[in-house]
Amino acid sequence: MADSTGRPPAAGAPARPTSKDVARAAGVSQATVSLVLGEKWRGRVSERTAGLVRAAARDIGYRPNLAARNLRLGRTRTALLVVPALTNEFFARVYTGAAAVAARHGFGVVLYPSPQGVGPARDPFASARAALDGVIASSMAADALSAIRGTDLPLVMLDSAPGAAGAAAHVNLDVADGMRRIAGHLLGLGHRRIVHLASAVPSWTFDVRADALRAALERVPGTSLGTVRAPLEVDSGRRAAEQALTSPGTRPTALVCDDDILAAGACKAARRLGLRVPHDLSVTGFDDVALARALEPELTTVRLPAEEVGEHGMTALLDVLEGRPPALDQLPVSLVPRGSTAPPPAR
Repeated sequence: MADSTGRPPAAGAPARPTSKDVARAAGVSQATVSLVLGEKWRGRVSERTAGLVRAAARDIGYRPNLAARNLRLGRTRTALLVVPALTNEFFARVYTGAAAVAARHGFGVVLYPSPQGVGPARDPFASARAALDGVIASSMAADALSAIRGTDLPLVMLDSAPGAAGAAAHVNLDVADGMRRIAGHLLGLGHRRIVHLASAVPSWTFDVRADALRAALERVPGTSLGTVRAPLEVDSGRRAAEQALTSPGTRPTALVCDDDILAAGACKAARRLGLRVPHDLSVTGFDDVALARALEPELTTVRLPAEEVGEHGMTALLDVLEGRPPALDQLPVSLVPRGSTAPPPAR
């Protein structure tokens, strides 16, 4: 008898269990086994029966022939994750979350970082439509999607404008709330002269952060907000911070940085100028990657649940593929106060 791959078993080797064996062990039809193991049983088979089938398959060691099933369903069970270059720890953690959910559903995730972190990249496949079931993409790497535009692949966007054209679902972080928390923290400490060290990457998520910070500070009379921009690199952040701290006029007492990498550059700038963090200058970040705890003093920052972003992104793609309405996700963030912030120095 041939096994589930269609090949005859080796001489003397026991035959691999088939779906017929699973049906016999569970006391159901082969059609029911196909529905349950193909994840199409909801609304057609009871929860109890589905559990019996899964238990029987596990007990007798049945493993489906995924290659044959995928060919029959017209599926590759492969998702593409488009992110900036993985020099940023945040996106490595997004991948970890997406891959964990994918593995539980028999999917694989192909990682597609765009070069230099932003901008277009070449199509990784001769035909994206033939090689993929769907795409999950960060808004920071949206230009890289030009390689697969024009296909009918379902697209899930991460941290992007709700209702963006072509997206079947969105998974967003509440970054506006994160900036409001940063603003409230600094205002509560007594800061009134603040500079936003903003990302030079054009992206919806950074626009939302800037708008939320400006709106929060405008509510407090006597508060000033300046802005300098920099690429997401430590040295670029250092140069931009030096510019902000040495410009004519009264020096700011706090730098609000769009991510922890820029904040590391701001701390370097302060040291080079002979300023102490936080006694002379408070610095905040965004993301809470490992770098935030490696700095001395440790960085006050906004913690983003990166793995949950990946998990929710992959779950949304699976929902779209199965015809279920995806959840409208906006994941909460939290402020992590550490040693890089303190009341402003006395005049």
